[in-house]
Amino acid sequence: MMKLSGRTTIGKIMLMGAVLMLTSLVACAQKQKKETPKKTTKNMEWNKLTKEEEDVIVRKGTEYPGTGKLLNNKEKGTYTCKRCNAPLYRSESKFESECGWPSFDDEIKGAVERIPDIDGMRTEIVCANCKAHLGHVFIGEGFTAKNTRNCVNSISMNFVPDAK
Repeated sequence: MMKLSGRTTIGKIMLMGAVLMLTSLVACAQKQKKETPKKTTKNMEWNKLTKEEEDVIVRKGTEYPGTGKLLNNKEKGTYTCKRCNAPLYRSESKFESECGWPSFDDEIKGAVERIPDIDGMRTEIVCANCKAHLGHVFIGEGFTAKNTRNCVNSISMNFVPDAK
């Protein structure tokens, strides 16, 4: 009797293991495919990018925190898209968040699009004109009255100072 019970227990364990493995294989097959950025040639006037700029702007990378040349910029002017020169942010909306990247609590109307990030947890921000990756937007942190932080890679932008 004991041997039969032991075999039954082993059989049940093996069956449960097989079901678990089959379930995990099916779950993997159902994962959404990562979207690869579509290459477009419709606008040949885009600026030429360095490899480092392409890594962030095209391949949605991130520059190291605290290294961007625009992080500590205090001049008055307009931040523009590095890829297409579209105006994105005004200096008046820039604030210190101490996160390691330039932070803005408002964008120029219609200049930035918000897209759910592939990680499902964040919201990506891209240039509305050319879809260049800028960074991510965070809501509800309380840094400013607008309660919004556009966390932008310096490498994704140029700065055009106001005329004096």
